[in-house]
Amino acid sequence: MNKTTAILVEDNPLALEMLENDISTNHKDLTLVGKAKSVVEAAKLLRTITPDILFLDIMLGDGTGFDILEIFPDLTSKIIFVTASDAYAIKAFKFAAIDYILKPYTDKDLANAIAKAFSQIQPKNEQLSVLKQAITAPNSSLEKISLHTTEKIIVANIIDIIRCKSDNNYTTFFFKDSSKILVSKTLKFYADLLKEVGFIRVHQSHLINTKYIKEFIKSDGGYLMLTDNSNVPVSVRKRTEVLEVLNSF
Repeated sequence: MNKTTAILVEDNPLALEMLENDISTNHKDLTLVGKAKSVVEAAKLLRTITPDILFLDIMLGDGTGFDILEIFPDLTSKIIFVTASDAYAIKAFKFAAIDYILKPYTDKDLANAIAKAFSQIQPKNEQLSVLKQAITAPNSSLEKISLHTTEKIIVANIIDIIRCKSDNNYTTFFFKDSSKILVSKTLKFYADLLKEVGFIRVHQSHLINTKYIKEFIKSDGGYLMLTDNSNVPVSVRKRTEVLEVLNSF
């Protein structure tokens, strides 16, 4: 029975040695067939061998992991992204809806990543573009987000999202073209993720894009009328925050 092959791409010598030791000690079903510390080294290696799994650090001394993926656009290896404990990086992976392991990681994290590598669908080019923009230009305004449905991954323009509504452990996204998408994550996940790009949670069940607020109606406990003529209730504890947002326009 053939063993699963792996290549490690990591520019930090200590991190590279640790990952290599962890794999050789605890994951004997993997055979390490190469390692690289830079984009150039990784490119030379991948021209001679295609591993089953590519452990790919994002930030490298002579470029990024994205440079490697652009050099090999048809790479068939399953990719396990490895990133440092950085708030920007974590947010970027969430926007792109791509799995990753966070340094420093536990062996359980590593084991889960290896197990998931074979069951997951390879990230779409559009997802990688979202991830690249979010990581390489952290101060720019993010324009896209990847949304997981039960059937596919949709990369959507953030500006086209009017509102989101909680549906138990799912979230329904409503778009300006009147379409909607049911996504398999909670509203809290998206409220935390989108709050810095113009969204506000106005109710336990509702998150809205402030760009689409048409008016605030004070009667009936208070609700927002949006430009698509939908109306969204505002909870008592969110009323002050909503009014502050409206007064800032």
